[in-house]
Amino acid sequence: MASHEAVSNTHGAITGESVWNGGGSPYAIGSKKLGMWLFIVSDAITFAALLMAYSYVRVGSPLWPRPFGASSIANATVMTFVLLSSSVSMVLAVRAAKLGERSQTVKWILATMLGGIVFDVLHIREWLGLIEEGVRLFRNPWGPPLFGATFFGLTGLHMTHVTVGVIYLGIIALGIHRSKFTSEDVEVSGLYWHFVDLVWMFIFPLVYLMSAKFV
Repeated sequence: MASHEAVSNTHGAITGESVWNGGGSPYAIGSKKLGMWLFIVSDAITFAALLMAYSYVRVGSPLWPRPFGASSIANATVMTFVLLSSSVSMVLAVRAAKLGERSQTVKWILATMLGGIVFDVLHIREWLGLIEEGVRLFRNPWGPPLFGATFFGLTGLHMTHVTVGVIYLGIIALGIHRSKFTSEDVEVSGLYWHFVDLVWMFIFPLVYLMSAKFV
């Protein structure tokens, strides 16, 4: 038996073939999933840099504005709930896709997309309220001029990711409906969506809760 394995290993080394005989390779990962993970890591670095920059500017400004009243905090809380709920529906979409339930997969993806759209609408409502109060990229009525630049830059980049995610999920849903995509494609899109949700879990307390009027 040992000599047979030795011959097999030698043959594999000569021919360049894999000598793993235990089924799927233990370290294999699909190219789509690997690509998404690489994107997530690089994008996480970008958001980490922006969050640190926001924190630095905020700590360095003793008169940092606290423009978010009870209504703004309530709005942001609803946004958080909607985004977390969309993560749950995304999990259900991935589960349905792995079970081969295409119609259920499309249904849960559409529910996730709806959550993203509602989030964007509520976020734009918040933006319009601040703009109406006089907040611009480099000036605002409360003091430190960089408040507008950091707020719009950070939340705007995240909102862009949510919007792109909604479009991405729409393409996946269409592909699943037409049997052109597999459960792996749904799972990869789920990785992106969960990442976007995770980033918001840092933005919400740092930008909104710590700048509430009643803090």
